[in-house]
Amino acid sequence: MRELTEPEVEDILLGCSILGTGGGGDPARGLALIRSELDAGRKVRLASMDELPDDAWGAAVYYTGSTAPRTREQEAAFARLKVTEEPEAYRAFRALERHLGVELAFTVSVEYGGMNTAVPMAVAARAGLPVLDADAAGRAVPDLQFSTYYLKYRPISPMGLCNRFGEEALLGTGIGDFRAEDLVRSLAVASGGMIATADHPARLADLRDGAVIPGALTLAGQVGRAVREAREQGGDPATAAAAAGGGLEVFHGRAVTDPTWEDRGGFLYGEMELEGLGAYRGSRYRIWYKNENAVAWLDGEPDVSVPDLICVLRPDGEPVMNPRLRQGEEFRVLAFPAPREWLTPRGLEILVPSFFGFDIPYRPVRERMKP
Repeated sequence: MRELTEPEVEDILLGCSILGTGGGGDPARGLALIRSELDAGRKVRLASMDELPDDAWGAAVYYTGSTAPRTREQEAAFARLKVTEEPEAYRAFRALERHLGVELAFTVSVEYGGMNTAVPMAVAARAGLPVLDADAAGRAVPDLQFSTYYLKYRPISPMGLCNRFGEEALLGTGIGDFRAEDLVRSLAVASGGMIATADHPARLADLRDGAVIPGALTLAGQVGRAVREAREQGGDPATAAAAAGGGLEVFHGRAVTDPTWEDRGGFLYGEMELEGLGAYRGSRYRIWYKNENAVAWLDGEPDVSVPDLICVLRPDGEPVMNPRLRQGEEFRVLAFPAPREWLTPRGLEILVPSFFGFDIPYRPVRERMKP
């Protein structure tokens, strides 16, 4: 178990934002959450799965909702409610702990993202606990059932929830992932778009069979550090990110228009289109997303899709959070192979293009990698 320095935290969050496929929350907000804990003298500690006892209980903690910008009308609708001073994610975590009647000993990242990986780190620091060096997706995902917990039949409930107004809720044992998705998404909409969620309570022994991806935060930190060092040394941050994460560049271009998007049912739906630069001049690249990038086409033909990662970066290596890109801006598109957990027969029945309504066969990015 090791205490993370602030630069190490920044590297992890940068890597998680890059690998977050356009979602996972705002990295600036995530870093601010952790800095508030560090400024208060608390510590962010990272524990491997070998450093905690099998009977230790932990839970995932994160935010559920749409990443679409809030409108003035939406903000006005909630203006009469007072925002809680205590972090809502911490309150959700403690609500779940009280309901369980057990002492939680660690937190887990449920998906990569500048915010959703920062949340379990910040909650752990406030609670005096470590965050597990693991993740339950190895990317960012739009729906609650897209997790390695679900792949291994680990129950999502009971669940603790809290919004920014301090309103807490509990969902009891026996609620499945798809029903939990409907219920929690509705609460997120009723809370102004986001709600803090603590779920998947489990003993560490029950996570060792692939229910979470071990070493995931260390890998994200390596990607973030590679980008930072490339910037410092005048290198190419996108190339550095691809090399560190085992991916490849699939397009380089400029945005043809501002993105088209809508906030619907608690999800951000949209797409972006790029016109090629350099070796890609004369080609076009289109990416469709539901919160996160899911399917991409090169000149009208399917190119990359879930479960593989489609990651859009600016030339300096900063990841693009959907829908924040503008016409004329330059971007690099990287693709990374999905974690092996998603490439199992069960994984390829769950996180696939057909779930999003696309009749497109999955073509693994791994097959395009040089041996």
